[in-house]
Amino acid sequence: MKPAYSNCQPPMIFPKYKNSIVTAASGIRWLRRILSASLLTVAIAFSLILFTGTPPAWATLTDDRFDGTIYALYAGNGSLVPPKVKITDSFKRHKPVLLVFYTDDSSDCKQYAIVVSQLQEYYGREADFMPIIIDSLPPEPSSKLTEPSHYYEGFVPQTVILDQSGKVVFNAKGQVPFEEVDDAFRKVFDLLPRANSVALKRRVVNELNVELSK
Repeated sequence: MKPAYSNCQPPMIFPKYKNSIVTAASGIRWLRRILSASLLTVAIAFSLILFTGTPPAWATLTDDRFDGTIYALYAGNGSLVPPKVKITDSFKRHKPVLLVFYTDDSSDCKQYAIVVSQLQEYYGREADFMPIIIDSLPPEPSSKLTEPSHYYEGFVPQTVILDQSGKVVFNAKGQVPFEEVDDAFRKVFDLLPRANSVALKRRVVNELNVELSK
């Protein structure tokens, strides 16, 4: 026997149950909207955290903004700072010294850090490299030849080379070309002049990495 309502309209839903079903459906839709909005908010917040939490993405060689330790960030050579030895140690061992006075928030110092790292590659075993951040210097220059502040003249970057006897043989301000400092080192170590040897030419790989090639 077929059900009595097989040829009739579907069974009626009493009003009180109908209202309950409609209310439940509306609640589910509202809950879904809240959940979607919450997930979107979390995704945006997470993206902002990642975006603002990566300073190197903002790092640039051409501004005077502090991005971090420039020798690690731009020169890829964090071993240069802080210096591993003091001028006193270099004098005792009769080793030449290269002093570079710098700040981390100077575009000139950022670019010059790459040159200093290149120079260390060639002369780092025979000379002591000492990048000196000027914030570490006393207000007044020292009268002692073994103190970096004795050689600082109020500019950044400033490059000073002391020979094996402690005599200043090179003193230049600003971004000094690699070749100019290289020539000074050649005289210190009594090497062939650049005109009589293979010249080193700089080849730019990218903004933060410069290589030397023959």
